[in-house]
Amino acid sequence: MSDYILEMNQISKEFTGVKALSNVNFKVERGEIHCLVGENGAGKSTLMKVLSGVYPYGNYAGDIVFNGEVQKFNKISDSVDIGIVIIYQELALFPDLSVYENIFVGNEIQRSGVLDWNQAIVKSKELLEKVNLKVNPETLIKDLGVGKQQLVEIAKALSKKVKLLILDEPTAALNEDDSENLLLLLRELKKQGITSIMISHKLKEVIAIADKVTVLRDGETICTLDASKGEVNEAVIIKNMVGREIEDIYPKRANKEIGQTILELVNWSAYDPKLGRHVAKDVNIHVKQGEIVGIAGLMGSGRTELAQSIFGNSKGYKLQGELFVEGKPCTFKHTSDAIKAGIAYVTEDRKGDGLFLLQDIKNNISVGNLKAIAANGIVNENEEIKIAEDYRESLGIKTPSIQQLVGNLSGGNQQKVSLGKWLFVGPKLLILDEPTRGIDVGAKFEIYTVMNELIDRGMSIIMISSELGEVLGMSDRVYVMAEGEIKGELSAVDANQEKIMQLATQ
Repeated sequence: MSDYILEMNQISKEFTGVKALSNVNFKVERGEIHCLVGENGAGKSTLMKVLSGVYPYGNYAGDIVFNGEVQKFNKISDSVDIGIVIIYQELALFPDLSVYENIFVGNEIQRSGVLDWNQAIVKSKELLEKVNLKVNPETLIKDLGVGKQQLVEIAKALSKKVKLLILDEPTAALNEDDSENLLLLLRELKKQGITSIMISHKLKEVIAIADKVTVLRDGETICTLDASKGEVNEAVIIKNMVGREIEDIYPKRANKEIGQTILELVNWSAYDPKLGRHVAKDVNIHVKQGEIVGIAGLMGSGRTELAQSIFGNSKGYKLQGELFVEGKPCTFKHTSDAIKAGIAYVTEDRKGDGLFLLQDIKNNISVGNLKAIAANGIVNENEEIKIAEDYRESLGIKTPSIQQLVGNLSGGNQQKVSLGKWLFVGPKLLILDEPTRGIDVGAKFEIYTVMNELIDRGMSIIMISSELGEVLGMSDRVYVMAEGEIKGELSAVDANQEKIMQLATQ
């Protein structure tokens, strides 16, 4: 007989005019690692917010049963008090406080009504040891990398005597080493009797770690797969996530006509005065019309910095070398200069830098090129609506209205809005920095299809990606970076993961 630590029975949740969850059933056995997967907008995060008390009892239908008892959480602290802790993708840490202060914030150790920070430091050392993090508890959070910050969040959860640990996209911003360390830690916590739920789009990690996998689609439970029965594999998960089989995750282009050189960098270097070093050094690359050029490399290799130095140098790097657009030498003193020359840049941080989350889809798409729909300084609202509707249809943005706030969209749809914003500028060259980070396999396929359509229309794309499969599946050529330098160039025919990693670790 199964021993369930958690049962969520017939959970339904509605927002204004939208049913986010419809009679969802989700059961987790004690001591297992249970992965929750689904496309963006499938209802995963909403379900976990119901469980953690973000959406209080009475705001949803159905029952939450934890350790055999029906729960009625009115606030987050109610779920924490009985041992349910959720760690979100956007970490809830205070950057200017120390590790030990973050671990015990809101859960301070007191003696006779006085905060005992000495004891907090001692206990923090014990907790950090449990999560295999070797740092001084007095280190400030802002001085730690994202991977170590993630471990601090888990130590914080352990301080609250967690029984059920929920991790929402825990490896989305981590490199491969940090991701592997996190998965090893989850296995170790499992040995200690802690049950985990992990939401993830990275199916290889899901397959590697999960005892069971539950798939949600359109707010409904589709199935629960059992790894011990051999049911957990990529093809089965994808089919249940998207409702169809994706034979080829990377769609092929019918036409591969390569034209003239659009962009060329000659001995291009970018020096960061704040860091006191070059973030890009002696870079020589070129991009031709109608091709996708991948830039691969490990975290910190200089890929994003290179893109930013090309796109108007918003970071204030000291630049050297030559930049040519269609054979003409160019100097960009501002991002607007790069845009006028036909270059657009879709940032990797769509929430922080790419979009206005509190504004609607219409405003986000038009903001990059208001002059095109304005006369005498006044925006033509009818034209703005038409443009936004055109991009909603052509990019497949799933939304009831272009008046929808962008912050309420799924990650995949936010990325499509970000693409629409820059396509409205009418670029010749589109730089995509981590174009599918944090989005599901179905939305990835749609983004890849859009990329191919843009190439077929004669555009050029530079794609920066940490996913080697994506680089290999979509690129015509691949440049590999390490320590700010180009370590090699590979054709699509010659490139493979081993060769890329060999160059990336030089």
